[in-house]
Amino acid sequence: MTAPAPTPATTTRLTTAQALVRFLAAQYTERDGVRQRLIGATWGIFGHGNVAGLGQALVEYADAMPFLQGRNEQSMVHAAVGYARQSNRLSTHAVTTSIGPGATNLVTGAALATVNHLPVLLLPGDTFATRPADPVLQQLELPHAGDLSVNDTLRPVSRYFDRITRPEALIPAALQAMRVLTDPVETGAVTLALPQDVQAEAYDWPEEFFADRVWTVRRPGADPTELAEAVTAVRAARRPLIIAGGGVHHSRAEAALAEFAEATGIPVASTQAGKGSLPHDHPQDVGGIGHTGTATADTLARAADLVIGVGTRYTDFTTASGTLFTGEGVRFLNLNIAPYDGHKLSGLPLVADARSGLAELTEALLVHGHRVPEPYVAAYTDDKARWEERVTAAYTAADPDAPPTQPQVLGALDALADASDVLINAAGSMPGDLHKLWRARSFDQYHVEYGYSCMGYEIPAAIGVKLAAPDRPVWALVGDGTYLMLPTEIVTAVQEGIAIKLLLIQNHGYASIGGLSEETGGERYGTAYRYRAPDGTYTGAPLPLDLAANAESLGMRVLRARTVRELRAALAEARQADSPTCVYVETQTADTVSGAPPAQAWWDVPVAETATRPSAIKARELYERHVSSRRRHL
Repeated sequence: MTAPAPTPATTTRLTTAQALVRFLAAQYTERDGVRQRLIGATWGIFGHGNVAGLGQALVEYADAMPFLQGRNEQSMVHAAVGYARQSNRLSTHAVTTSIGPGATNLVTGAALATVNHLPVLLLPGDTFATRPADPVLQQLELPHAGDLSVNDTLRPVSRYFDRITRPEALIPAALQAMRVLTDPVETGAVTLALPQDVQAEAYDWPEEFFADRVWTVRRPGADPTELAEAVTAVRAARRPLIIAGGGVHHSRAEAALAEFAEATGIPVASTQAGKGSLPHDHPQDVGGIGHTGTATADTLARAADLVIGVGTRYTDFTTASGTLFTGEGVRFLNLNIAPYDGHKLSGLPLVADARSGLAELTEALLVHGHRVPEPYVAAYTDDKARWEERVTAAYTAADPDAPPTQPQVLGALDALADASDVLINAAGSMPGDLHKLWRARSFDQYHVEYGYSCMGYEIPAAIGVKLAAPDRPVWALVGDGTYLMLPTEIVTAVQEGIAIKLLLIQNHGYASIGGLSEETGGERYGTAYRYRAPDGTYTGAPLPLDLAANAESLGMRVLRARTVRELRAALAEARQADSPTCVYVETQTADTVSGAPPAQAWWDVPVAETATRPSAIKARELYERHVSSRRRHL
């Protein structure tokens, strides 16, 4: 008997760009039974490398794929990353650019996304795959490699990279791209480089390619052997300390962490990415850890015999460059969904989703009724109360009619904010002040990007966060140096009516790096926004910059505050505003960092080994004393 002929597959003839947009509009994530779009919108700046391809496709399918017009390619990535973080990595945005500088401007944003394990889809235009004319406008010519373009700069900062040189190659590449974006271990920047001729080329696409596709975000549990070893380690510890990292938030494991900490009495310190894992007033929360941490957390870290890292990468700020965890016999237990991070510091790995792993660990310990000694709890509780007194002192202004210090600016916002407010910051002296001082009231209030600490992140990220959480007050906390790096997305906020709040703090230079320069023998050289003096240094009068006028010229409403009293009123007014609003304030002590409590732990920035200037010689002597306390955990 002759078998019946197979039914021909249904196909649709589309350009590669049209097919990609249709495909992206049909992708979803699902975790814990909740489903949402994977690609919520596409950002774009059009040039000859994408306007006729993806540009036309986005017009063709405008009803299916929302579009957002950006002003800077790096900013668009930051906005997408802010959206992804606020969406718990379950939804993100795509970003399309032209070839040449549009594509290379993506590199910084891509690095930030990958360092922080946050998903973003990059769709840069590329030079012709068919090479009808060679070179074309903005093409990089390399005599030794004809198949490279400037887009290859994105390879080392992307978790997945592919160049689509034929229409049909999009099918496996697009599927791999979605796999990586939704993988909690692998996620980061994903790049599909799109030659401009291939974007516009038509192909008969199978309809199955455009069917709704759901990507399940996994919550793997712990291996039984690893779990048993972890339970043994916790039960043996007398002075354990939990370090909550960004993985707690990505997993939405805050409640599981609270249950574990309450059941055992183990104190919880937090990295920059993990701050807010417990609210500031939770009995087990002891604040930030490491170089920018609290005295309470760092004292506990120095004496700990077991450090339980939950979703942390153990960066040098967390470990104080290897000098913080010095207790006798200290060991590490690392609950992390990524084996790479689970094995750090020669720790016991507990490879699992943070929420699943914490729940399993809590259940296993409750069988034994395990809890740390009460004197240990009493000691860190008293120490935390003393640190809170220091926070209150830093926040309090003796004269409300004087210009504020930077901690007093944060104190004014702290007095106004509730659990709904979201604070965004990334660079300068503010991350340190915030990590030490800010009283986080909700799990997603504290949004400090410190994996890449990228100046210019704050304003576009605030737009992304506001798009993900339109009913919440979203604050971008920005210093003058950061503002001058990347203010252009203010125009986008104005155009789209996205009511972000910009708190712009003027201290006439790179205050954080100025302080670091002084500590390391650099004498603050080249760190102030001042006129050049006769001796060639930048020590003249402050430059006559009016950043408030600049923000106003971009369409933002600006409220100027000269004193603490005026600042409080301006912040309250901005919080109620339904349009993009800037509060501008000039702080005291323009040439110093902030007046917050000093660093409670060291950070390794190598100092010149030979020098003739006294400041560098003294700095080197101090550096060598700190280096001698470094410990390798083997």
